[in-house]
Amino acid sequence: VEFLAASMTLDQHNTDKLNVFKQELDRMGVDLLSPDVNKSLVRFSVERDGGESAIRYALAAIKNVGEGAMASLVQERTENGPYKDVADFAHRLDPKIINKRQMENLVRAGALDSLNPNRRQLYTGLERILKEAQTAHQDRTSNQMGLFGGGGGEAPQVAEIRLDNIADWNPMDRLKEEFDAVGFYLSSHPLQPYESMLEKQKVTSFAEILAAGRPGHKRMAGTLVAMKERTSAKGSRYAFVSFSDTTGTFEGIMFSEVLAGNRENLQEGNSFLIDMDVQIEAEAPRFMIQGLRPLESAALNSVAEVTVVIGGTSPLVPLREVLEEQGKGRVPVHVVPRLEDNREVVLTLNERYAVSPAVIQALKSVQGVLEVVEG
Repeated sequence: VEFLAASMTLDQHNTDKLNVFKQELDRMGVDLLSPDVNKSLVRFSVERDGGESAIRYALAAIKNVGEGAMASLVQERTENGPYKDVADFAHRLDPKIINKRQMENLVRAGALDSLNPNRRQLYTGLERILKEAQTAHQDRTSNQMGLFGGGGGEAPQVAEIRLDNIADWNPMDRLKEEFDAVGFYLSSHPLQPYESMLEKQKVTSFAEILAAGRPGHKRMAGTLVAMKERTSAKGSRYAFVSFSDTTGTFEGIMFSEVLAGNRENLQEGNSFLIDMDVQIEAEAPRFMIQGLRPLESAALNSVAEVTVVIGGTSPLVPLREVLEEQGKGRVPVHVVPRLEDNREVVLTLNERYAVSPAVIQALKSVQGVLEVVEG
């Protein structure tokens, strides 16, 4: 594990290689822990819990944050202790070293989750956080009473920074933001909620194709991560399209007819069922995309019914927003408030909704939802 951590540090600015290392760690059963301003070092490091070893993601491996800036964060934490909360972090931040763009990627990558797990709330509140950091920095440099200044004794209490009372990004948006900041899917993968459905569809993973080494028609699934369009000598358009599944990243070629028929859906972060012709050349697979369709629409109404157990009234509005964003469909939805005396009342909504595994995941992420049961 130490060797792998050192190897990842050598390639910490090459996200393609880091993704390969992640696949190897998954194969070995070694956890790759998310970046954390209270636990990560500038480089990749090894953490142990009992007899188990894991690798903690390096702060400097997050895109566009800079090694020097991350070294200052780690040094401040080493000298003065872990960051207690968002306000404490802001007051100890040097705004001359870390700017808004760097903070955005720290938040999107999950490096501030230990201070506040609501990434969207942090992201929209960065102006306030950085303004507080600037004020605290000016106080310190002008020899006024700052967090560490004053005439001895303990530092004064730091006032809380008020952030907007908004729900976090839904799980798919959260993963997309994380992907943009890290360069690959780290904490989870957009295909994971669909695993049971993909198994029923007899979908073949990239790793299974590599292991088999046989040509033929395959049904695959993947999340679009990159696309490069080209024009052939005859003037027709084609594209090299890169997808990610839970076992790795693969690239296929898509010719003009399939490209034209799917152009409006070909957005990075969207997931697809893919009909693929696999050819084996020099023992390596070559992928020809014969057709594809959005995974979300293929999975709609794949459950018979949904029951959502809630612990109070606070989840009702965000639950409605999640369901109405997807729209009407065939799936009945039951809401079960859990009462103070532990009794439950089953309320069946008047409308039926389009429900997919991604919607189920979004319902589970709503604060105040105790359980989501698929019928």
